[in-house]
Amino acid sequence: MSGQHTLPDLPYSYDALEPYISQQIMTLHHKKHHQTYVTALNAAEVSYAKTATPKERIALQAALRFNGGGHINHSLFWKNLAPAASEGKGKGGELKPGPLKDAIDSNFGSLDSLKKEFNAATAAIQGSGWGWLGLNPSTKRLEIATTPNQDPLLTHIPIIGVDIWEHAFYLQYLNVKVDYLNAIWSVINFEEAEKRFTEGLSGSKL
Repeated sequence: MSGQHTLPDLPYSYDALEPYISQQIMTLHHKKHHQTYVTALNAAEVSYAKTATPKERIALQAALRFNGGGHINHSLFWKNLAPAASEGKGKGGELKPGPLKDAIDSNFGSLDSLKKEFNAATAAIQGSGWGWLGLNPSTKRLEIATTPNQDPLLTHIPIIGVDIWEHAFYLQYLNVKVDYLNAIWSVINFEEAEKRFTEGLSGSKL
């Protein structure tokens, strides 16, 4: 049924990712920005269901793509994060031995090399968008990709996604994207990423 999307709960408190992502950013990002995408997506779907002509449907495509992508991307983003192990709060930032680590070492040489390549590609996005570590479904290799605006990653199975819209970092890191990108690795939930990776290899839908 259209227009029934809801804002997912965070799997941690708003202050759980400090000092890497502030409570203020997390609260605004989740309660305001993500909620806006959900509300607008529901409205667009309801309107689409009532359309009578192709012209009316075409007119709603942009809203469906933007807000639908925003909802999909953010729902994945929250799961991609976890309180930092370096702060004694959780498992964020810890890449343990396993299939994902083996693939990262094989495809990039090391986690540090992945971080450098990922950060460079994501920081180079003009305007707003997302940086992705994705699994190529054809080659089964991990690859770095970017998407503009709120476009979801369609060419790969998303393993890790990082929001590079200013609302994700500006209140804490101002205009220094690189500082935000360096910091976020300390709260990346590699356990969730590995789950997505192994499911992707097995052909499960994500």
